This record gives sequence, structure tokens and C-alpha cells, in this order.
Amino acid sequence: MRNFLFLLLLSFTFSCHCNRDIHQPKYLRWVGDIEYNDKLDNSNFKICNGEENVLQYFSTAEGPVYFGEKSVLLEIFKTKYSPKYDSSQNGLIRIRFIVNCEGKADRFRMIQSNFDYEEFEFNTKITTQLLVITRSIEKWEVLYQDNVPVDYYKYLIFKIKNGQIDQILP
Repeated sequence: MRNFLFLLLLSFTFSCHCNRDIHQPKYLRWVGDIEYNDKLDNSNFKICNGEENVLQYFSTAEGPVYFGEKSVLLEIFKTKYSPKYDSSQNGLIRIRFIVNCEGKADRFRMIQSNFDYEEFEFNTKITTQLLVITRSIEKWEVLYQDNVPVDYYKYLIFKIKNGQIDQILP
């Protein structure tokens, strides 16, 4: 009887085993991680320390790390941005990107919203200018951790009122 139960249990165990592919979805490490896109990004831009080691903006405890500080960034946008006066163009435009261990930036991504944080599509004359100007900024500072230069995420948020830059954050 024991042998019979053992054989029954053994056959039950093997009959339940089935070959199936286990599909594990691919998730990014953090919400907002920016994967390389060959249609948008510079193929010569290199992440120095591996994708998994790019520091999030909240890990650096720094504002915009640009040679000359924020006042220089403000001046760049003041001189290069041509306002498109339009009372319907109000909200926030966030441009997020990676600065590598050499202080070079790429993988620019943009999110647009109204002041209620609902999706909003700005006039492309505004968004294109902001993206082109942000891409042209070349002097991002190199950050170090334990005397090793690191790659990190940065972002600029443009508060737009009537098509004009009202404020640049952070």
C-alpha cells in the first residue's frame, strides 16, 4: 500500500510539471530612467559607469551643476529664447537628460503639462527652442563619488506663461 501511495504521489508530481516559458517583463531600474533611442540620441554619447550606475537627480543633492551656476543658465535662455506670445501657452515643460562623467549631456526627454499637471501640448515653436537651447549647453560639471567621476540625471523645468519663460527650476 505504501508503495502504491508513493508511486501515486510521484506520478502526480511529475504530471503537474509542465514546460512553460516564464516571461519576466523588463522594467527599468527607476521610474524615469532614460533608455538609449537610436532615433533621438547621439550614438557617440557614452555612459561611463554602466546604465545601472547613473545617479538619479535626487541622489546628488545638487541643483543645476553648471559652470557659473544658475545665473549663467538663466542668461543663456534669456538671450537665446524668442518668446511666442500666446495666451493659451501656459504650463510646465520638463526636459530631463543624462550628464556623463565627462560633463557631456544627451538622452534628452520632454514632458509637457498645464498648471494642473494634466498633459498639454505646447506650440512646437516653444518646445523646439527649449530643447535646442538645452542641448546646446556644454558646460555641465563633472560630479564625483569617492573621487570617481559619475554619470547623473538632471532636469530643467520651464514655467511658461503666455508663451514666455516665467521661471526655470530648480
